[in-house]
Amino acid sequence: MALRKYKPVTAGTRWRIGNAYAEITTNVPEKSLLEKQKSTAGRNAQGRRSMRYMGGGNKTMYRIIDFKRDKKNIPALVKTIEYDPNRTAFIALLAYADGEKRYILAPQGLQVGQTVISGDDAVPELGNALMLKNMPLGTNVHNIEMQPGQGGILVRSAGTSAQLTNKETKYAVIKMPSGELRKVLINCYATVGVTSNSDHNLESMGKAGRNRWKGIRPRTRAVAMNPVDHPMGGGEGRASGGHPRSRKGKYAKGQITRTVGKGSSKMIIQRRNGKKLPNK
Repeated sequence: MALRKYKPVTAGTRWRIGNAYAEITTNVPEKSLLEKQKSTAGRNAQGRRSMRYMGGGNKTMYRIIDFKRDKKNIPALVKTIEYDPNRTAFIALLAYADGEKRYILAPQGLQVGQTVISGDDAVPELGNALMLKNMPLGTNVHNIEMQPGQGGILVRSAGTSAQLTNKETKYAVIKMPSGELRKVLINCYATVGVTSNSDHNLESMGKAGRNRWKGIRPRTRAVAMNPVDHPMGGGEGRASGGHPRSRKGKYAKGQITRTVGKGSSKMIIQRRNGKKLPNK
């Protein structure tokens, strides 16, 4: 992936580092795989604001992504690599041998004209989807299921991958991008490769207006609020507000926020950075 540094011809381009979109092959999406999506502006079903600092932004269409990869043993040709406004990774349009078209998350290095396949007998090569038990140790994977047939849930953002470190009778042990060691059922499907757009975290917006195009409104600092609005509000002069915390008063840093006794905690062997689980 290539980044593009803009010349400082305006205040907004002075600090902007954007994506060159070198991998993108078309800007016209597949019409049959588009859905309308309504902007909620942070409101719930009653129309009341449940999330602050949301609203506005450009209209976008949702691209229907095949996270399940349940079209087994049918080869598919990669037609295009496309930008998706709803996610950080790029997507790839597959044309199956029986005529059906589907979008998948594009792995890094996938090229137009390549053939990918999913199934129990698939070879563990780039873009192929197969069970964890059929992959060699050390394979980098993404779009990992937590339950067989559920569809990929884990490791879907740009430039991420998990590594298959061990295989047992019932479970496979994978190392997550955060460093966490987690057990996943060995019959779950995953896609081989690292997700595309790996330099996404190096991009710089350049101006606040680009966030407004994405539907993100300006965020008010908690220490600038009144005591009635936030625990860190109020005080004489420029008070620091004490320890950073949420509107409910919970500490924002250094405290474990994972639910005690969560069912999937028994699947975690080691938390990121070696932290202990709250129920252990």
